[in-house]
Amino acid sequence: MSSQNSQKSPRDVVIVEGVRTPFAKAGTKLKTVHPAQLGQIALTELIARTNLHVDNVDEVIVGNTGTPSDAVNISRVIALNAGIPQKTSAVTVHRNCASALESIASGYEKIKSGTMDVVIAGGTENMSQMPLIMPPSMTSIIEKLSTAKTTGQRLSALWNWFKADLSQIKEMVTTPPMLKTKHKPIIAIMDGLTDPFVGINMMGTAEILAKEWSLTREEQDAFALKSHQKAAAAVSRLAEEMTPVFLAPEFKEIISQDIGPRADQTMQALAKLKPMVDKITGTITAGNACPLTDGAAMLLMMSREKAESLGYKPLARIRGYAFAGLEPERMGLGPVYATPIALKRAGLTLKDINRIELNEAFAAQVMACQRAFNSDKFAQEKFGLSNKIGEIRDDILNVNGGAIALGHPVGATGTRLVVTLMKELKRSNTQFGLATLCIGGGQGGAMILENEG
Repeated sequence: MSSQNSQKSPRDVVIVEGVRTPFAKAGTKLKTVHPAQLGQIALTELIARTNLHVDNVDEVIVGNTGTPSDAVNISRVIALNAGIPQKTSAVTVHRNCASALESIASGYEKIKSGTMDVVIAGGTENMSQMPLIMPPSMTSIIEKLSTAKTTGQRLSALWNWFKADLSQIKEMVTTPPMLKTKHKPIIAIMDGLTDPFVGINMMGTAEILAKEWSLTREEQDAFALKSHQKAAAAVSRLAEEMTPVFLAPEFKEIISQDIGPRADQTMQALAKLKPMVDKITGTITAGNACPLTDGAAMLLMMSREKAESLGYKPLARIRGYAFAGLEPERMGLGPVYATPIALKRAGLTLKDINRIELNEAFAAQVMACQRAFNSDKFAQEKFGLSNKIGEIRDDILNVNGGAIALGHPVGATGTRLVVTLMKELKRSNTQFGLATLCIGGGQGGAMILENEG
């Protein structure tokens, strides 16, 4: 490895270890596992692998977007259940798709400033458990029923509930789909995946990029196929970053691999899937987009001087990070906006990067990023640069597969990218890596790692 820009400092922020649960498509094996429990499983394993004395932990920071009502500050719940002392603070952070990257960035700032020395950062999400939201017409009836004091009041509330159900049935039969709103429950996850500023869901933003960058359906399906092929070939490598989940209530069934990658995926099968947004000319399908997913990931970060004093050999050093904003309707290009800033802070260029983990929200989104990174015109118009940012080569991009195969548990993905990247840098004996992702709402996040393994 090169020694370029690798002078060491006691206040360097280093990562000692990282671990995650298997990722599972929503509605499958992890659907009943509470997100706090997923986080606890990952954190408990992290503590065991590092033989960490938990009294040394200054703070636990966890990304999450679903915010379960019974664990509103889910970081604190995870920390206490995993044996972190009550004296240790815990905070939950939310930056949509980059919530778990935000947890690492927050830990980086606290360690770099000297405020803290040991931080556990991570993310957790169970997208299977995101709720249905009842419309006001129903919640008002439920409220009246719960506060009724007489039999007459209860019967009245129940009658109104019955009438509301009849109205819903009538609406389903007679009302055009776009107008079915009065009594229809809101699917929280679909609501969350729709940008409130421009009113476009995430699939729609990918469709915009596909059209603007002239990405064909066949190109996107071919990209998705490669993601599955790479993930299927990397099962043993990915196992290094995983801890199994034992399923309640009898804890006999063990989930030890990702549920998502398909070794038998084919272009023919992908071609049969229907577009999700534009049914006629659309190109975004369930096959070339990431699935809804359940899972958690955690990592242990320290100042270099603290790691050395505790006898740890770090796996990676965080060289810099950045978040940047852009048009919400083109949120998929977020990595192109955040990466140049992170590279500048790290004192590097894209040519210095040996491995890249770019979250595969959609095949079109990743491919559009590749083209934008490599475009002089885009760099000139958007950033005032004289030349393109650089090329993201296929041979260094998501070499173990990406989210199209592995999945994207929104609140956990940022940490998964960093953990996977860190272990791949060590495995390949390469020096610099980039973890980057787009963020719903029109942002991008990027983090630069240097191998110390």
